[in-house]
Amino acid sequence: MDEEILNEIVPSEDLKKFERIYYNQLNSGSASKEAEFEYSWCLVRSKYPADIRKGIMILEQLYTKYVNERRDYLYYLALGNARLKEYSKALQFCRAFLQIEPTNHQVQQLETVIKKKMDREGKLGLAIATAGVLALGGIVGLGVALAKGKS
Repeated sequence: MDEEILNEIVPSEDLKKFERIYYNQLNSGSASKEAEFEYSWCLVRSKYPADIRKGIMILEQLYTKYVNERRDYLYYLALGNARLKEYSKALQFCRAFLQIEPTNHQVQQLETVIKKKMDREGKLGLAIATAGVLALGGIVGLGVALAKGKS
């Protein structure tokens, strides 16, 4: 796997199909776990950042709601965040997945791609320096560190 995974775009007909299923179910009361996952899976592979963010939001809700199935959502949370260039968050999701399944080659390769992108963009050092802050949920601290780096 190389960086192609970050550039893969969902076919618009797939997105429309799963969006229709998702909203039809919502209009009938609530969407099934499968409909939510399939729709979010398409959204994180959209070419539009707003779609990717929406997909991440749905995946985060699934992650919280279905504790015993978190592994299923971690990969796409990592992928979506990487596509938005939220590399530190993406790495956190990769590492969380690898805690559950350390030998998963797909996630190991995604982690490698993310690290290469960070290194190329000069963010790997920053991510390492702020790992403690992130581990405590200090996303605000990362924003401050990034803002200071720009001035």
